[in-house]
Amino acid sequence: MFKKLMFIAGTLLGLSACQSASLTGGEDLDILGSWHIEAAQGKAVIDYSPAQLVFAEDGALSGNNSCNQFFGQYQLEGQALTLSPAGSTMKACVDALMQQERNVMQAMSQVTQVKLVKGKLLLSDADGETQLVLSKQ
Repeated sequence: MFKKLMFIAGTLLGLSACQSASLTGGEDLDILGSWHIEAAQGKAVIDYSPAQLVFAEDGALSGNNSCNQFFGQYQLEGQALTLSPAGSTMKACVDALMQQERNVMQAMSQVTQVKLVKGKLLLSDADGETQLVLSKQ
């Protein structure tokens, strides 16, 4: 009887150790490469929009916010993600693309977490609201 209890206790301890390891961070998601922005702040992007985010291995962030190119940095730790755009080109585009650009830039500043769901990268704010929906290019 004692051996059975020890076996069960050891098994439960081993299972709980595995469970807590998967809940406390784990490995970073593979977000490297180019991602097309499908939606920003709940609004689908304009068809054939060049909106994209590019995550480089060295932490560099670049892309197109619908009208202009931008650059900056990102930091990923587990599912915690911070996007820090530092600058962009300043050309003018049609009003619809300029509004979409504002939505993209505003969404990027609010991102605090990332998750991969059914092949889509969902970037969310601190309240869990999805700010950007991305698909791999």
